Amino acid sequence: MARGATIWKVIPMKLSRPLTGVLPVAPTVFHDDGALDLDGQRRVMDLMVDQGSDAICILANFSEQFVMTDEERRVSTEACLKQVNGRVPVIVTCSHFSTQIAAARARHAADHGAAMLMLMPPYHGAALQADEGAMIEHFAAIAKASGLPIMVQDAPLSGVKLSVPFLVRLAQEVPLVSYFKIEVAFAAQKLRDLIAAAGKSIVGPFDGEESITLMADLDAGATGSMCSAMIPDLIRPAIIAHHAGDRAKAAAIYKNLLPLINYENRQCGLRSAKAVMKEGGVIKSDHVRHPLRPLHPETRKGLLELAREANPLALRWGK
Repeated sequence: MARGATIWKVIPMKLSRPLTGVLPVAPTVFHDDGALDLDGQRRVMDLMVDQGSDAICILANFSEQFVMTDEERRVSTEACLKQVNGRVPVIVTCSHFSTQIAAARARHAADHGAAMLMLMPPYHGAALQADEGAMIEHFAAIAKASGLPIMVQDAPLSGVKLSVPFLVRLAQEVPLVSYFKIEVAFAAQKLRDLIAAAGKSIVGPFDGEESITLMADLDAGATGSMCSAMIPDLIRPAIIAHHAGDRAKAAAIYKNLLPLINYENRQCGLRSAKAVMKEGGVIKSDHVRHPLRPLHPETRKGLLELAREANPLALRWGK
């Protein structure tokens, strides 16, 4: 940046209450040639606000964060935060093996109005991982750099085993680490154990993985779900009903959505939200960057068939 240039900078959003509910992950929108589509990205942000999202997460794994350059991350972060403009909290994913790089990303997110950060533990590939002491130092440095609450993403992708005793220690030694997204196998049991062991140190226990285990995780004490941006408007009523003590209603809502959620989780992955949004006129292209491959036409057809039955906002917002 040239000397004397100004940047769009705001005071970080302060959460007035703990985040609960549905916190969907925004896809990163590309043109057919693979370039960032910032106009499309802004439309996605507006859609996600209209979906009733309790917060929006950007630059996560489902946002194709690993195929984006550092400059693209910066531009996308600023565009998303400016477009949302405080209407809902925005969570910015800052994961990186390097503590220095993750901390710089965290400072940038805080400077531009993020309400929370999400981080996987530091790792690179299958074998380059930090020990528990270094992981605590990593999270502490990022907390110090940003001053924002942090959600730990406990996901199989990292290959790092995060035990319940370690997560409790992390929350107690780094108080800003107070939210946990658990999306490993047997997530409900881990959530239950974590809540029992950590008590008030855990402000927000969440599940993820497209809400594929939502009912079990809510029963275990999860206060919300970080799903994709495909159907958060349809998942949110199930969470609200469960929080209100009406488990039967929550289960009935979820039962109707489960075929679509299962298809997304097992057949489509991060490509599902883009396919539905393109069909619904939200975005012009559902391009994913290589080495990811586009959905097979028959797989896309199957996804849209189920989506039309559910009739989410993303399928009609742009029409």
